[in-house]
Amino acid sequence: MGKEIRKIAVINYSLDPGPRYVRQGEDSGEDYYHKVLNHEFYEALISGQVLEVSLDGTSGYASSFLDEAFGNLVYDFSLDKVKSSISIVSEEEPEWKDMIENESFNEWEKRRKDQREPEKTIDHPSWFNICKEYGYRNRNNRIFIM
Repeated sequence: MGKEIRKIAVINYSLDPGPRYVRQGEDSGEDYYHKVLNHEFYEALISGQVLEVSLDGTSGYASSFLDEAFGNLVYDFSLDKVKSSISIVSEEEPEWKDMIENESFNEWEKRRKDQREPEKTIDHPSWFNICKEYGYRNRNNRIFIM
C-alpha cells in the first residue's frame, strides 16, 4: 500500500507567483518556501505522507521562483528525502515539473553537499531542516527526533 497523499497548491499562496527573492518583489520563491513549502513538507515527512504540490492554476512562473522554492527544500532535507516524499503535479505546464526534478533538484543537492548556504534576503521565522546526528530540527535548534 502506498503512502497517504497530502495536497497543496501554489495557487493557494498566490495567483501571480513572483521572483526568486523577497527583496525582488512580492510572492517570491524564497517567501513561498519559508511560509508554506518547508512546513508542509516537514509535516508530510514526519507523518509518512507524500506531499503533492500542484503548480496549476496560476498566471505563470518565473523559473527562479520554482528553483528557489524547491531548491531550498533539497538543501534543507536532502535529495533522497525530497524525491521519496514529494510529487509535483502540473498538467498545464509539465515542463516546470521536469525543470524542477531534472535540474533544480540536482543543482541544489550539489550545493547542499558543498555546504553553500542559500541566500536569505530577510530574516525568516524558524524553519525545518535535516540534522544528520539527531533527526530533524528547526533553525532555532530545537531537535525533533525521527
